[in-house]
Amino acid sequence: MSPVYYNEEAFAALAEWISTQHYSKKFILVDENTKKLCLPVLQAKLSDPGEFKILEIPAGESHKNIQVSTALWQYLSDQGADRKSLLINLGGGVVTDIGGFVAATFRRGIHFINIPTSLLAMVDAAIGGKTGVDLGVLKNQVGVILQPQLILVITNFLETLPARQLANGKAEMFKHGLIHDEAYWSEMIRDNGDPDTQIMRSVEIKNEIVAQDFNEQNLRKILNFGHTLGHAIESHFLASKNTPLFHGEAIIAGMILEGYLSHQLTGLDKHQLDEMSAALNQRYDKIEFTENDIKAISDLLKFDKKNTHGHINFVLLKKIGEATIDVNVPGNMIHRAFAYYKES
Repeated sequence: MSPVYYNEEAFAALAEWISTQHYSKKFILVDENTKKLCLPVLQAKLSDPGEFKILEIPAGESHKNIQVSTALWQYLSDQGADRKSLLINLGGGVVTDIGGFVAATFRRGIHFINIPTSLLAMVDAAIGGKTGVDLGVLKNQVGVILQPQLILVITNFLETLPARQLANGKAEMFKHGLIHDEAYWSEMIRDNGDPDTQIMRSVEIKNEIVAQDFNEQNLRKILNFGHTLGHAIESHFLASKNTPLFHGEAIIAGMILEGYLSHQLTGLDKHQLDEMSAALNQRYDKIEFTENDIKAISDLLKFDKKNTHGHINFVLLKKIGEATIDVNVPGNMIHRAFAYYKES
């Protein structure tokens, strides 16, 4: 597993790593937001910031694609990058996803370091070695799994984020409790823990799971709770709505929907289902789904990455804190889940 360092320890770890690796070329990938808000903070901690060439991409999920990847590969090539080069990904999940993918595939793999700047990236996207890009509006259809050399979590970067972005990341923290740690879930919904400590625990949970199943053959699949329907919802809104949903907002809806399926199929009791739904609905706006939306979302399920042999495989809960994988869900039950979501 990649070592994770926090705050000032992170900057010290970065300096030590760079001083010992003797990289031929060094690059930093940013988007337009992190270039302005976060890059100066990082450059101030580098012994020689002038050694780092800056690559910039537009902000937003719609730019996490193969065309942008091609432009980044070309830039690295034009700048003389070789297999002893380093790419630092300074940004949210889009930057760490595409930056990791570009690094993993350029010259068959160069070193990369993730410095996540959004809460979502700190607790999810930057952790675990998944890299990739979208295929049209279909999420993360092309990618590889490769660990970064370091993951550096600087929680001061969260001060640059609006409340909606913080809520976006907190969705994955709620998920970590639901699939793996009931006590952590309970602490999260009480809203009385130390934020940095909660971030560290969320990272620990993801790393504990990934360490046991790096290539996602079994246990790691539980991290996809809420994502089978959540990704389909996110893709649908990205393609058809004027105001796309954030990833975390779609996953919140996905977790409530898949919570209902868990109650019907894998033993999640009604009290825990209603507790989960109430806690999440209290913190996130309800999404309105038309009949056409539900049909389109259901059609998108066939593209989910967990599918095998033509079967749509869900991760569902046995109880809060314990998940189970590869559950086949009857098609007619999806519509009933949306009805529950509307009334919850």
